[in-house]
Amino acid sequence: MLRILGKIPRNPFVAVSGGIDSMVLLDFLIQGRHNPSAIYYNHGTEFGHHAENFLIQRCEELGVELVIDKLSPNMKLKNSDGGLENYWRNKRYEVFNSFPGTVLTAHHLNDVAEWWIFSSMHGEGKLIPYQNKNVIRPFLMVEKEKIVDWSQRRNVKYIDDPSNSETKFKRNLIRHEIMPQVLKVNPGLLTVLKKKLNTAYK
Repeated sequence: MLRILGKIPRNPFVAVSGGIDSMVLLDFLIQGRHNPSAIYYNHGTEFGHHAENFLIQRCEELGVELVIDKLSPNMKLKNSDGGLENYWRNKRYEVFNSFPGTVLTAHHLNDVAEWWIFSSMHGEGKLIPYQNKNVIRPFLMVEKEKIVDWSQRRNVKYIDDPSNSETKFKRNLIRHEIMPQVLKVNPGLLTVLKKKLNTAYK
């Protein structure tokens, strides 16, 4: 079973990308007799259009309403500290925060560790917040391996974004190159951060 933080409303919106994390969250809610709707924000990339088509088909199969928003092709990357990743993130959250209800994202414990490492390198280790306005993150206590296990046991359909392996993006550099080395130094890091989450969000 996947351990969640907080309480999930009966009719939440779920931010989906087509990837394993968000598709497992969607399946988890359906199994828990929730009535979720899905939100997809298309960044306008080649994969973004592929993911949109996948989500349209999959949500129809699941009987889940899908709301799609897109980055306008006329919008340019301007005055964005943190580059393209940060720009896309800000645009996604502008959309999520505009919804008149609770929006769930599938951030998990490994994401917490990666953000803690990144923020530590900039002066202070920080936890991913459980809540950002109307957005909540119920999977923060869940290890990635448990998400993978759920997907295999439940045969959850998902697609992989090939950009997730590109280390030109800082989050991928931390995930693929730095994180394995950190876990060699402290194999119990995820347990440490889980305790911090318990204290911060109990």
